[in-house]
Amino acid sequence: MSTARPSGHLENPALAEYFLDHAFDEMFGEHGEIRPQYRELLEALTSIPRDELQRRKRSADVSFLTQGITFTVYGREEGTERIFPYDLLPRVITSAEWQHIERGLTQRITALNLFLHDIYNEGRILEQGFVPREIVYSCQHFRRQMRGLQVPRNVYIAVAGTDLLRLESGEFAVLEDNLRVPSGVSYMLTNRRIMKRTFPQLFRSYGVRPIEHYTQALLGTLKSLAPEGRPEPSIVLLTPGVYNSAYFEHTYLARQMGIELVEGRDLVIHDNVVYMRTTAGLKRVDVIYRRVDDDFIDPLSFRPDSILGVAGLFNAYRAGNVTLANAFGTGVADDKALYAYVPQIIKYYLGEDPVLNNVETFLMTDPVQRRHVLDNIGSLVVKAVGESGGYGMLIGPHSSKAQQEEFKRHIEANPRNYIAQPTLNFSRAPCLQEDGSIQPRHVDLRPYILFGDKVTIVPGGLTRVALRKGSLVVNSSQGGGSKDTWVLSY
Repeated sequence: MSTARPSGHLENPALAEYFLDHAFDEMFGEHGEIRPQYRELLEALTSIPRDELQRRKRSADVSFLTQGITFTVYGREEGTERIFPYDLLPRVITSAEWQHIERGLTQRITALNLFLHDIYNEGRILEQGFVPREIVYSCQHFRRQMRGLQVPRNVYIAVAGTDLLRLESGEFAVLEDNLRVPSGVSYMLTNRRIMKRTFPQLFRSYGVRPIEHYTQALLGTLKSLAPEGRPEPSIVLLTPGVYNSAYFEHTYLARQMGIELVEGRDLVIHDNVVYMRTTAGLKRVDVIYRRVDDDFIDPLSFRPDSILGVAGLFNAYRAGNVTLANAFGTGVADDKALYAYVPQIIKYYLGEDPVLNNVETFLMTDPVQRRHVLDNIGSLVVKAVGESGGYGMLIGPHSSKAQQEEFKRHIEANPRNYIAQPTLNFSRAPCLQEDGSIQPRHVDLRPYILFGDKVTIVPGGLTRVALRKGSLVVNSSQGGGSKDTWVLSY
């Protein structure tokens, strides 16, 4: 509910519709004062005529279109490929805020890798009751085939995209971990390129930390995970193909890293070794950055009806002849029910309190918590534990009674498959509207974490935007957009 306007800026027509409420505002402080890191941006924006801002926005849109920067929204009649929605105004994060985020993400991915190694080997954390066995063993992404199997450097999660929200207090909190095939990093990189072109002077004067080295850092991480005895590993990116919603990203990353983009039909297994078909004959493959889910990657070991994967790939993996990033079975650690136990996991393996807290989460397997959710479903967000991209979700305050009753039936039929969280009034950032006005919209942040011989987190991430006024849905697969994230060097 709107309560106030930014003080001292009422005379600025671009801010005529900018209101503050209980949500943390990225640009204005609690009393309507502009935050120091946004001052120069606001001054620059308000000095540019609306027509000129709109012209730059149109120019950016054309740039997205001509570069083929698109995204597929499934299930919409109009919707196969569309331009990835983009907001022209950057989100600004101070150096101190980023240091805190970086420390928390490093702690989290370190603990989750230790957790995966443990549950697929000794199982100490389960034996000692810090995490219930049934949560792990009932997870659809738990792979019994991985038990006792050693992976290079004990790295299960080489690439992660962790979703953060900023709460009303200004504190960053983790909403969920994406540990299987996190997407969106190509949009982070292209957003930056277009922003540098759109506001070159402003960008130069701001002291923004670079992110352009991400693809080389990713390549270095993949190299560091190569099987023993392969000092110059051959690396490929395995895509499901052109009909996948993130196909643009697959082609972009492969091109930027200078590696081959392959589909399952391009690979073949001989004597538990992976080869790529080339015009010069077969070429051995040592590391696969796979963007294909476990279920579809090997029809001999997982879904037999899959035509996306490579028959025999898991045997080659088990023999130690090829590395996959991320490892099979990592999905158990980003199960939304397991998420509730991550603070205990961090304490158990690292002996530390979490730097970044979780959002309060209700487990439907607990009868008391389930009753609470069923009685209050209209004020909560309910999520299916194995879904991503905003699918299988009910936002209570924005749902109908019929939808609520439907989700209640789903929960009672299969409590393990659902969790619930409070409806969070997470932070808002300034966004440029089509009429040239500046209005706040809810945003989250997905930084990308690389874990190989070291942890690398490029300073920034994909800031996702709920483009509609009042909307809390930022998922790109649900029609959300994005904006550039500026992490300052001071």
